[in-house]
Amino acid sequence: MSNFDWKTCFGQLLAELDDTGQASWAEIIRTQLIRRFDETPHGDLARWQKAMDSLPDISWTTSELNTSAITLGSKATLSLDQQQALESGLRGLMPWRKGPFDFFGTLIDTEWRSDWKWDRVSPYLSDLTGRRILDVGCGSGYHCWRMLGEGAGRVIGIDPGLLFLFQFLSVKRYLPETPVDLLPIRVEDLPEGLEAFDTTFSMGVLYHRRSPLDHLLELKGTLRRGGELVLETLIVDGPEGYSLMPEDRYGQMRNVWFLPSCATLLRWLDRTGFRNARVVDVSETSTDEQRSTNWMRFNSLQDFLDPNDLTKTIEGYPGPKRATIIAEKP
Repeated sequence: MSNFDWKTCFGQLLAELDDTGQASWAEIIRTQLIRRFDETPHGDLARWQKAMDSLPDISWTTSELNTSAITLGSKATLSLDQQQALESGLRGLMPWRKGPFDFFGTLIDTEWRSDWKWDRVSPYLSDLTGRRILDVGCGSGYHCWRMLGEGAGRVIGIDPGLLFLFQFLSVKRYLPETPVDLLPIRVEDLPEGLEAFDTTFSMGVLYHRRSPLDHLLELKGTLRRGGELVLETLIVDGPEGYSLMPEDRYGQMRNVWFLPSCATLLRWLDRTGFRNARVVDVSETSTDEQRSTNWMRFNSLQDFLDPNDLTKTIEGYPGPKRATIIAEKP
């Protein structure tokens, strides 16, 4: 048995779903959480819980969700002992991959500058005020907080990585009443035809799926009619119909299946029933955007590129280029 109290952690969200016509989904989630935390708990769960428990209690927290780093309070709020306990606890949740975050003056310089992606995507979004949003593959929830900062009414992130969940909860600890939650589930764990969200984000997920068209259909099923899909994924240059399927690894990643051209991706969206799909941004990923840091000390992008030609991966494929596409569900 784990010592993670998931009933308290997710109680507010589950009660909200029960009260808003989503009781059947809430019951599915309860079953999934029992399986994840009570029946087959992760071996590092106790260690992550201990790191979380060591974070100091701070009764009053200001926050800034519209800046590069998700910012909680200021250093002046904490005593020296609290500052030390805070950094020690947060380091117990390393590696930090998505961010950055600023906890009361302790800046977590994450592997990814996720704010750069948000800055590329956000100018093209519909007004998020009051919208119900799903963030698929949300990592530690950085973009979920940015969505709330833009006025979202309710944000639910999903990602099966339990370390990501504890990193998210380290923020939520200081913003407990905010309508943002992270469920440790996969998109295929969602009920088919949920149709519960005004906007669904899928950023950095499509190329990890063996069947990209099935993923697009899963995303479509999460949206209400007229809802908006925000899709960001690795792409390659090429004509309509072209996509790259790596022989084995891509940038040292094993689970990369299809990298389509933009024209192919638009065709996929059309064939899966989306309308008004348009490419709003294409950007090459640089070693300034993804790199090793003091908070993520493992290999990163610079280690995954050809040292003699940084425009290619170490396997010889075109280097990482990402496109953002926005489309609507009819």
